Amino acid sequence: MAILDSIKSPKDIQSLDESELAVLASEIRSQIINTTSKNGGHVGPNLGVVELTIALHKTFSSPRDSFIFDVSHQGYVHKILTGRNDERFENLRGTGGLSGFLNRSESEHDAFGAGHAGTALSAALGMAKARDLNKSDEHIVAVCGDAAFTCGITLEALNNISNSTKKLIVILNDNKWSIAKNVGAMSRYFNELITNPVYNRLNDNLENLLSNIPGGKKIIKWGAKWKQETKNLLISSSIFEKFGLRYIGPIDGHDFKQLNHYLEFAKNATQPVILHVLTTKGKGYNVAIENPERFHGASPFNVDTGKSVSSKKPAIPKYQDVMGETITKLAKKDAKIIGITAAMPSGTGLNILEKALPNQFIDVGIAEEHAAVFAAGMATKGYHPVCAIYSTFLQRAYDPIIHDIALQNLPVLFCMDRSGLSPNDGATHHGLFDISYLRPIPNCMIMAPSDEDELADMIQTGLEYQGPAFVRYPRGEGIGVTVKETPESLAIGTSKRIKDGAEIDIWALGTMLDLGNKLASKLSEHNINAGVVNPRFVKPLDKAAIKESGKTAKLIVSIEDNVVKGGFGSAISEVLQEEKIACPVESIGWPDKFVDHASTVNELRESQGLDLESILIRVLMAFEKAESKSTEVKIN
Repeated sequence: MAILDSIKSPKDIQSLDESELAVLASEIRSQIINTTSKNGGHVGPNLGVVELTIALHKTFSSPRDSFIFDVSHQGYVHKILTGRNDERFENLRGTGGLSGFLNRSESEHDAFGAGHAGTALSAALGMAKARDLNKSDEHIVAVCGDAAFTCGITLEALNNISNSTKKLIVILNDNKWSIAKNVGAMSRYFNELITNPVYNRLNDNLENLLSNIPGGKKIIKWGAKWKQETKNLLISSSIFEKFGLRYIGPIDGHDFKQLNHYLEFAKNATQPVILHVLTTKGKGYNVAIENPERFHGASPFNVDTGKSVSSKKPAIPKYQDVMGETITKLAKKDAKIIGITAAMPSGTGLNILEKALPNQFIDVGIAEEHAAVFAAGMATKGYHPVCAIYSTFLQRAYDPIIHDIALQNLPVLFCMDRSGLSPNDGATHHGLFDISYLRPIPNCMIMAPSDEDELADMIQTGLEYQGPAFVRYPRGEGIGVTVKETPESLAIGTSKRIKDGAEIDIWALGTMLDLGNKLASKLSEHNINAGVVNPRFVKPLDKAAIKESGKTAKLIVSIEDNVVKGGFGSAISEVLQEEKIACPVESIGWPDKFVDHASTVNELRESQGLDLESILIRVLMAFEKAESKSTEVKIN
């Protein structure tokens, strides 16, 4: 019987010896590789923390003791060890399966949910402070990747630890990667801690060193504090010690003996502790080690070769690649165009620019707020920065967008990938709010392309606009249209009529245009003449065309891949209200709730009544109601 089969809760780990722990680690790695090969998921991050997570559960007692994983995309091992190694894990990230991130509603062992980087230390410090106020003694452990320390939130929390608690354990899980290779001063600093032979010798063999110094044996007897102070006489203390944390490390994050020893030490420490643990992203699976960026978040793959399991259909370029190729093409003609990413060069498509024009590419690390203000600064000097940031991650830069960019009307272009659904990732990654959070901001231009070619045109339009511009587009492949060699500028604030119609006008935003065309065809089967409009612009709106629709149609239908509240449909209703046009609007979009994960976009749409058949029923009912009111008006 496999050891893993006997682990039903963390308590089952307590009795295992080191040799059994090693076997368990191997079994867990096999489980993760097999499951992610079918479902996709975060392969490398989880394979890297197997021993660390096992050691945490052996040393501490979850759920009484709380583990807070930064991002929590490395939480698969934790899920396996906390009673979720069943059919739910087999269907990880799919419909009815476990979330790919920690989720408080999923298990009492998930102390804090996440999906974005940099939140663990603040949350852990808040929990530690609450524990202190409650006069209880449970342990709070924050597991933070080295990339998390490029986040402003993490540094703000670090600054507050010494003033907030005397008891906190921080694990610095150092694998030198976020999604791409880590960048910046913190990354270089961690590397110095790892590679400094003097620091390592002093850290690991300080007692031996002191034994050979006159009076050293007395210092050893005086205790740990004097050992630390003696070490600081020989080399400078770590930055963490200046923030009031006891720094321990670096240690081998795959060595159970070291992990168990130092976790026990941290458990009994009388001051906040940071344990610097060195791990290998993708440990135990050579393909993942050799391709850390691709296996950070992988699509289904062949276990033996590591190659993605692709469909037989001919490859259609992804929107992100069209964006990257377009920016690169334009940047070759204009040295003032600078691509900026927050640790997502390949995910956004800016890796194409990085390869072709490295001097016009900047990766700021996981720091979306900084990326936005940094771009604003460049814009004041005559540059035209392009920030490629996922819709869901751009939420973190909301204040800089208003305060630093829009208020000063600076020409910064935001390319917002993953607007709409990211089905397997779930609520933390769906880009369903950007229209609603951007639309109220003055000076902003907001665009949504219906296909790849229109995306290229909108990038050109956004670069020419002398103010903040936003282009939102979905994850994954386009629809297969050919992209022109030279992008064209669009007339700002103009829509494009696709089909004339007398009774219903369908305004289908962005890639919802295909659904709008299909809806019009379905309505024709019910003898309803429906027109279709590609809005192209959310802001400024084509008010003239909306007013014309309101005056000639009996019903306007808006379709968007955004929440209905404050979205594109709301904008149409506002125009009609301002003009005192009584035409009803049926706004179709996502409901006022957080949408879970599922295997496919279609399954999520069906679950929320946003599939074609459900929308057709809604529109037919709304049209019947509109006709009834129209008849009443005529009679009166």
